[in-house]
Order: sequence, then C-alpha cells, then structure tokens
Amino acid sequence: MSDHSPPSAQLYSAPINFSKWVEDHAERLKPPVGNQQIWKNSDLICTVVGGPNQRTDFHDDPFEEYFHQFKGNASLLIADRGKFERIPLHEGDVFLLPPHVRHSPQRSEAGSLCTVIERTRPAGERDGFEWFCAQCAGLVARRELQLQSIVEDLPKAFASFYDTPEAERVCPHCGHVHTGRDWQSWHQQVSARFAL
Repeated sequence: MSDHSPPSAQLYSAPINFSKWVEDHAERLKPPVGNQQIWKNSDLICTVVGGPNQRTDFHDDPFEEYFHQFKGNASLLIADRGKFERIPLHEGDVFLLPPHVRHSPQRSEAGSLCTVIERTRPAGERDGFEWFCAQCAGLVARRELQLQSIVEDLPKAFASFYDTPEAERVCPHCGHVHTGRDWQSWHQQVSARFAL
C-alpha cells in the first residue's frame, strides 16, 4: 500500500519543494524568530535564515559552514587578528566558511533569505560565541555550549552576555565598554574605527 501523504520535513522524506517550504514558513523567517530548520533529524543542520537581523556576537563553529544567499544581500563580519573585515554575500552567492573563523552574520535587508548548512555537533564538540571590543577588537567575553538546537540554544547564550552588568562588559585590553544589546551603537563604533 503506497503512502500518499505530502512530503514532511520532520524526517527523511520525498523531495520537498523548496519554494513552497519557504512560502509556508515565511512568518518564521523574519524577526523576532528569523530562522527555521528544514529537517529535524539529520546529520546536517539545514537552516533558512531571513532578515533583517544584525548582531554583535561572533560564532566560533568547530566545523565548516555553507552559505547560499538566494534572496537579497547580506554579509559576514569577520573578527581576526585584532581587526574586523566584511565578506559581502550578494544574491546568488555561495560561500564556504572554514572552521573556527569568528563570524557574525549581518542581514540588514528585510526579506533577504539565506540557506546555512552546518554539521550536527557530536557530544563534547562545543561551539563558542564571542563578543569583541568596538574600539580595539580585543576579546571581551566568550560563552561555550554543546549545541543541541540553533533555534533554542542561541538566545540563551546571547542573554548570558547581554544580561550582565556594564562592569562585566568592559574590554580587558583598552577599558572600553561593550554596548551589549545596543547593536546599532556597536556597529557605528566599529564602522568608524575600522572603516568598514
């Protein structure tokens, strides 16, 4: 007896029409959620991320990440050796990010969409989230976690930094205070200081 039920993204299934999937999840691909995982039980974490969304945390992924910017434009802000650099992701671009490159996805365009593919983390393999000083690019704070769910775990990691008092957001290298949740001010300071 054949099963005529429509394809489901919960488990392995018949092919899924991606355009229809994006249309069905459109409300979850914008703030405040911004992302949705396609398959729940696989060795790959396949996520669609929508804009607008700008952030100040930098992800230290122990594995590669694949980006396909299929609608609109975005960028990756990279923190490396005491400076910041921007990698533009134009509509249609694909990009493979090496492991452990500190990156902060910036999606300023409303309606922009990107597929991000990562590996499921084996037990004991921890992700890092870091916050850098807007003045000297020195490391201000780091949080590590065993990633189970991108949708559920990341907000908790971010809150563990953003909910700290100002005294705990002081750069140990230059004394400048990280702006915390005020991402607009942090980006303005970085752009002015590093000519991004």
